[in-house]
Amino acid sequence: MNLNLTGHHLEITPAIRDYVVAKLDRVTRHFDHVIDVNVVMTVDKLRHKAEVNLHTRGKDIHVEAIEPDMYAAIDALVDKLDRQVVKHKEMRAQHRHEGAAIKREAAAAEPLPAVAPGRRQD
Repeated sequence: MNLNLTGHHLEITPAIRDYVVAKLDRVTRHFDHVIDVNVVMTVDKLRHKAEVNLHTRGKDIHVEAIEPDMYAAIDALVDKLDRQVVKHKEMRAQHRHEGAAIKREAAAAEPLPAVAPGRRQD
């Protein structure tokens, strides 16, 4: 997983970087197919905004959170991101199982031959 942290009107300190990395481990625990993560943190007066663009195989997920504290914004952001990643994972699993169910139904709908192949019918 490639992680890119960017700060607008904010210096990314090692403490903030470690906090974001620790929180994003929760997301990768649920879903292993994360390719790239871009985190942008912005400060506008008393408004702290955190945004994430998460690139997975087949989908890009964008989440943002605005709070009065940067650590609270990161917490809210990771909660939202976690919910969306779990939802995406469940949808992928559901689509995979639906395809198998359709194949099973099609096989069950085919009539069985009255005579085994290679045998003569008298």
